Order: sequence, then structure tokens, then C-alpha cells
Amino acid sequence: MALNRGYSINSSADDQDSDTAPLLEREVGKTTVPPKCCSVRCNLAAMMFFGFAVVYGLRVNLSVAMVAMVNGTNDQPSSNSNVSNECPGPSHTLDNNSQSSDQPGIPRYPWSPETQGMLLGAFFFGYLFTQVPGGYLSGRFGGSLFLGGGVLGTAVLTLLTPLSAQLGAKWLFALRALEGFGEGVTFPAMMAMWSRWAPPLERARLMTFSGAGSNFGAFVALPLTGLICHTLGWPAVFYSCGGAGCLWALAWFLLVSDEPRTHPRISDREKDYIITSIGSQGTPHGWSVPLVSMLFSVPLWAIIVSQMCSNWSYYTLLTSLPIYMDTVLHFDLQQNSFLSALPYLFGWLFSVGSGVLADELLERELLSITAIRKIFTFIGLFLPAVFLVAVGFSGCSGAMAVTFLTLSSAFGGFSAAGVFLNQIDIAPRYAGMLLGITNTFGTIPGVLAPIVVGYLTKDHSVTGWRHVFWLSAGVSAFGAVVYVIFGTGKIQSWARTDEESDTDTHN
Repeated sequence: MALNRGYSINSSADDQDSDTAPLLEREVGKTTVPPKCCSVRCNLAAMMFFGFAVVYGLRVNLSVAMVAMVNGTNDQPSSNSNVSNECPGPSHTLDNNSQSSDQPGIPRYPWSPETQGMLLGAFFFGYLFTQVPGGYLSGRFGGSLFLGGGVLGTAVLTLLTPLSAQLGAKWLFALRALEGFGEGVTFPAMMAMWSRWAPPLERARLMTFSGAGSNFGAFVALPLTGLICHTLGWPAVFYSCGGAGCLWALAWFLLVSDEPRTHPRISDREKDYIITSIGSQGTPHGWSVPLVSMLFSVPLWAIIVSQMCSNWSYYTLLTSLPIYMDTVLHFDLQQNSFLSALPYLFGWLFSVGSGVLADELLERELLSITAIRKIFTFIGLFLPAVFLVAVGFSGCSGAMAVTFLTLSSAFGGFSAAGVFLNQIDIAPRYAGMLLGITNTFGTIPGVLAPIVVGYLTKDHSVTGWRHVFWLSAGVSAFGAVVYVIFGTGKIQSWARTDEESDTDTHN
């Protein structure tokens, strides 16, 4: 595709026109788009993809391992025994714990459902505190150090999980919170890097592909965790995940640079294309940022609310789905881990596809940026809510529950090309910090959802889990409505560079 009539999404057109303006404001002469295959920008996307696969492996391993770590997940007091038989399974699946107890020397812990919920939510207590600082510093200095360091720190701490569990639940809670503290910088750092690396017409596909590593990581980690628990014991899960994170971090620091200008192996053609198409919005922001303008920005609050609502459903499934598969549907450990992973396979495929589709619609000028973001966000939040309601009606049918959960996660992938890209639309230079802000709010569901699930499902009943799914559905649908009303794809006046403001004045 030649950039013969290109304009930039980071254009300095008037607010009322910028959303529908042609896509490159700056002339780039006879420059054509360099091939995508084996390009440095695509290699960066691939590195990020595997990085976030590792990140989510480190994040979700406890969700499945918890089934093997807890002594008597199904062996509840007698008051609960009749509840656990609401959905009877084959006799061999009712003793999931025997799979781990047959392995001598592997400890088990008497953690209650409330304690399990606290441990599953502990990660997000730490994750809350480094989002904004990580985004700010990544936008100022570049994101490669923060992304790589965040993964490396989390991986090293993961290696200590068996020791902390042996010391007690409080130690494990503290360790998981520290892991979240280290990992909190990763997504803001990714956004800051793409603000310097992603040409406007390739933005959705590059960013959704790299971010889709999270779904891929969950898809691989969940069944792999179940297999490792069954064959080697649950401590091996944390050693293998931690080791994989350390190896990825080594490759990252050797191969990646903060921006095209400093990459030692990029071609002049690709470097010129990226720098020219992004323009002044691809430069670092200064020490000061327009915090007051951000605080009163309605489009930013639309992102915050919808992302919180989307994350409530996502984190509910991410942290608690294996427990639902175990205590209600009575799948054995290996079935549990595979079926818990299935929704993330389709979420991964749909999110990558949504990025390609969004870029095609934008390139062909069929829809404006705002229309694309709103349509994809509505599909990615409202349709999953419908299927979560259906899960609540599936009762004891494991096949129906898994089918509806898979459809919910699949259509949820559309939001990857919607609200989750929107920070870089409305303020490219501050995209890392904006993602830090929105992710900070978006992490609150990660703290609260496992606790709420633990409270609602104390008796492991179908009714309790029905309330969990219906609550998630209502929250997700609310987020879809808020974004459709208040969201936008226009660059905000407070996010423009001095160069763009001067251009507006002369125009």
C-alpha cells in the first residue's frame, strides 16, 4: 500500500474533523510501506506476544495449581456435602485431590474458599500501584527496560512460590502482591513503545497481536499447569513458569530497542516510514503532563469505566473458572485445566482477527476511528454479557457451560480493537501513562472479583455461581453502554504537541 494520500491518525485537524480526516497529514513523497514480513516492527510484536504469554502464564498458574494445593477442595464439612452433589460427576472425578496426594512429599494446605479468593486476588493488590508510574516513566524514557524488567522480576519471584506457600498463606499473599507490583508496569510500557513504533494504519493489528499473547498464555498455561500438577506436582508449575520468564527477558534485552531511531538492525526504509507516519507524536513527552485536563476528560473516563467493566468478567473467569470446573461441574484436574483454557483460545483468535479487520476498515475509509472503536467495544462487551447470562442457566450441563463460556470469551476478543486501543487514539504521546491510569482502575475488579466470588460461592452451589455469572454480565453490559455514549477516537486538544498546535494556528 503506497502512502500517496496518507494522513496521520495523529493529525492536527480541527476536533470536529479529525476523526474522519484522511489518514496521513504529512506528505511522505514516494515512500511506500516496507514489507511487513520479518520487519523489525513485526518482530517486536512477536516478542511482545510471547512476553505477554509468559506474563499471563505467571499470572494464572496459581488458579489451576490451587486445586492441587488445597487439602479437600471437595471434602467440605458435612453441611456442604449435599450441595456438592447438585451436579454429580463420575465417581473418579469426585476425588480430584487423589491425583496430587499420591505424590509423596508434596504439601497440601487447608485453605478455605475465602482464603483462596484472597490469595487469587493478592496479585492485583500489588498490580494497582505501579501502573501509573510505569506508564509515566515509559513515556518519558522508553518502555523496553520497564517491560523486560517487569517480566524478569515477576519470574524470579514466581520461583519462590513453593517456599512462601510452605511458610503460610500470609507469606504467599505477600509474594503474589509483589509479583503484581513488578508486573504492573508491563502493559503501560507496551503502550508507550507502540506509540513510537506503530504506524497509524498498522496500529490495531500490531497492538492486538502483541496483546493477544495474554489470551494465548492463558490458553497454554492452564492445561500445561494441570499436566505438570498431575505428573510432577504443583511446585514444578512455578519453577517452570519462572524459568520461562527469565529466558524470555534475556532475549528481550538482547533484541529490542525503545524506538526506531535507536534500533541497530532496522533498515533505513522502515525507520523512515515509521518516523514519518507517526510524526511528532512519536517523541517522548516531557516531565510535566496535563493531569488536570486528563482528570476532566470525558473520553478518558469512558475508557476507564468500560475497561473496569470488561475486566470484571475477564478476571472473574481468569482467577475462578478452574474452581467452578472443580467444585460444581466436577471435572478432574486435567479436564479442568483444558476446559478452563478453551475460552482463551477463541479469545486469542478473535482478538487478533479484530485487529486486522479494524485496520482494513480504517484503511479503506469505510468507518471513522470513533465508529470502529464503538462498534468493536459494543460487540466485545455486550455479546459476552449475553453468553454469561446463558452460563447461569446451563445448570449442571458441563457441555453447555463450556460452550457459552467459550463464546463469551471469543466475542470478548473484539474489544481488543475497541476500547483497549483507545488511549493511543486520543493522546498518542501520553498513551503509556493513560494506559497506566485506565489499567489502575481496571485492576480494581481483579482485587474485588475473586473475593466476591469466594463470598457468593461459599456453599459451592449452582445458584451461587449463577449469581457470579449474572453479576459479571450486568457489569459488562453497563460498560458497553457507557462507551457507546461517551467514547471517541479523536485526538484530544490537551494531547497535541506544540508543532501540531502551531500548524492549527496557521491553518
